[in-house]
Amino acid sequence: MKHIENINKLFRKDFVENTVIESFEVGNIHLPTGKLVACDPLVTNDMKPFTTQFPTGDFAVTIHKQKDSNCIAYVEIHFSHEDIAFWKMATTEGQNTDDLKDGEVFGYPGQSGMGCFMDEETQNDLNALEQKLFARKADDFMGIYEEFFHEHFFDKNGAIDQYAFLKPNEQKANTIFAFETGYGEGFYGSYIGFNGENQPVKIITEFIEITAS
Repeated sequence: MKHIENINKLFRKDFVENTVIESFEVGNIHLPTGKLVACDPLVTNDMKPFTTQFPTGDFAVTIHKQKDSNCIAYVEIHFSHEDIAFWKMATTEGQNTDDLKDGEVFGYPGQSGMGCFMDEETQNDLNALEQKLFARKADDFMGIYEEFFHEHFFDKNGAIDQYAFLKPNEQKANTIFAFETGYGEGFYGSYIGFNGENQPVKIITEFIEITAS
């Protein structure tokens, strides 16, 4: 089975029917421009947005876990409930899927064990926050994870959360959806489901490949 056919079988409906996947709708992400970025926010926070223009506004985010490991296998943003006519691998400027060999994907390296979705404007807010904190703290700056992300992934009792919505600029509604990536480090591709009018219905990033039943 071709990989994108497997993605279609898993995610062509509004819900996933697979005995090894457990799905959770976890909240909404705010996209002010619809220029969507997927990256490791601690390492590749300069990643370019996808070339596809997505809708603007607030959209539901679903995480799909592999039951046996409790690891996040897929993260999905849902833009509409329309039927999906076809899927494409998500690409950024300068990328062409015709250049890929069998088994290769475009995506991002997950070197820190964390991935995210965010709008390009939110990415700029995150990078501005990092520069602001560094300028203020200088040698005491411990890195953007310790200074910003850490507190959102640990509750007051020290329990670890697998995902979080974060606002790098409290004056804006913009949010980052950050999460643990699969088993940790890896290279992760994203796939966009389109309706018959070539408008995006959903986007999926894959961290653990699970075969459709």
